[in-house]
Amino acid sequence: MAQDNSSENYRSANEQAWDRMARTDHRLTRLASQSDLENPLAAVDGAGWLGDNIRGMTVLCLAAGGGRQGPLYAAAGATVTVVDISDAMLERDRKVAHELNYNLQTVKASMDRLTGIADNSFDIVIHPVSTCYVPNIAAAFSEVARVIRAGGTYISQHKTPTSLQTGLKPGPNSRAAYPIVNEYYSSKPLPPVAEVNLIREPGTYEYIHRWEQIVGGMCRTGFTIEDLTEPTHATDEEPGSFGHRSKFVAPYVRIKARRKGTSEPKLVLK
Repeated sequence: MAQDNSSENYRSANEQAWDRMARTDHRLTRLASQSDLENPLAAVDGAGWLGDNIRGMTVLCLAAGGGRQGPLYAAAGATVTVVDISDAMLERDRKVAHELNYNLQTVKASMDRLTGIADNSFDIVIHPVSTCYVPNIAAAFSEVARVIRAGGTYISQHKTPTSLQTGLKPGPNSRAAYPIVNEYYSSKPLPPVAEVNLIREPGTYEYIHRWEQIVGGMCRTGFTIEDLTEPTHATDEEPGSFGHRSKFVAPYVRIKARRKGTSEPKLVLK
C-alpha cells in the first residue's frame, strides 16, 4: 500500500505507531532502570559532552518520550521538558516523574512544529534518534534553533542515510554484502517494513536525509558543529543480524552542536 507523505498523514501515522509501541513495551519504550538512576548523567552522556554537572539547567528532551531520557536528565538535576508526538510515550515519563518526584514537564508536539514553546527557553536540547520521522529535517532544526538559547548545546543522534538506504538482509550471492535498495535523492517515505527488526520501526513513516541536510542543515540554521561520532554496534553475529549488518553499515551518527551567539553565563548549582 502506497504511503502518503502529506503533513498530517506522517504525523498521525507516527503518533499511532509510537502509541502502539508504548503500550506493548517495545524495546525503545523501556523506563529508566535503577542502575541508570544511580549515575544518570553517565547513562545518557557517555561521551562526556555535557561535562560533569547540569544541575539547575533547562533541558529539552525532543521527540524523546518513553520514560528514560527525560527522567535521567531530571535525576541529574536539570529542569526537564519532554516533547513527543505520542501521548502514550509521554505517559511513561509522567509515571516515572510522579513516582520519583522529578521536576519534569511533558508537551505533546511534533519536533518540526513546537507550538507553545517559547523562544530561547533551553540551555540544552537532547534529540535522540528521531529526525527520520519527519520529511523536512530543516524545519526541525529551525525549531530547535528557535527554542534553544544562544550558546546552548544541541546533541542529536540520527539514523545514517546509508543505513536507511541499505536492505535489512544480505544479498543472495554473499554472506557479507548488504544491497542498497532505497534511493539517496528521494523525498518520499521509505517503503514500510512489516517484520520486527533493530533498524526500522514497523508502522512508522521514515525519510532519508542526506548528509548535506543533516550537517549542512544544522549549520544553516545557526549551529556550529563541535563533534561527531559514530556509535559502534558491529559484532560477529550471524549474517542478517543487527550486529553483523553494523560491520558494513554504521547505523547511527551522534552530533554535538552549539547555537551561535553568546548569552549571560548561567549559574550552575553545586
